Amino acid sequence: QVQLVESGGALVQAGGSLRLSCAASGRTFSKYGMGWFRQAPGKEREFVAAITWGGRGTYYADSVKGRFTISRDNTKNTVYLQMNTLKPEDTAAYYCAAASSFRTPKSGDDVDYWGQGTQVTVSS
Repeated sequence: QVQLVESGGALVQAGGSLRLSCAASGRTFSKYGMGWFRQAPGKEREFVAAITWGGRGTYYADSVKGRFTISRDNTKNTVYLQMNTLKPEDTAAYYCAAASSFRTPKSGDDVDYWGQGTQVTVSS
């Protein structure tokens, strides 16, 4: 069992930056691929970014490529999402996700555990 707790969501102006954090419980964090998804009001949850269990591979949605960076610190059981040049269309609840058995969560079907979400609001 893995519990995920996100933090760092806030209201920010367009062009600004935020860093989201996701702290994971458990001793086997390094065996989990980690990711971030987001859901805007009235829309389906969508993939944002993912990182492999060892941190060597990263994946991004086209809409955030070049602006967002995912990283992880296995010594702290934490995954991060650095978000730069934020746009109003980035407004959403952001969810941390974990995939067991060394898989990488690039779709909802890959996810074994979800966090509770943290709200990011970008004003124009």
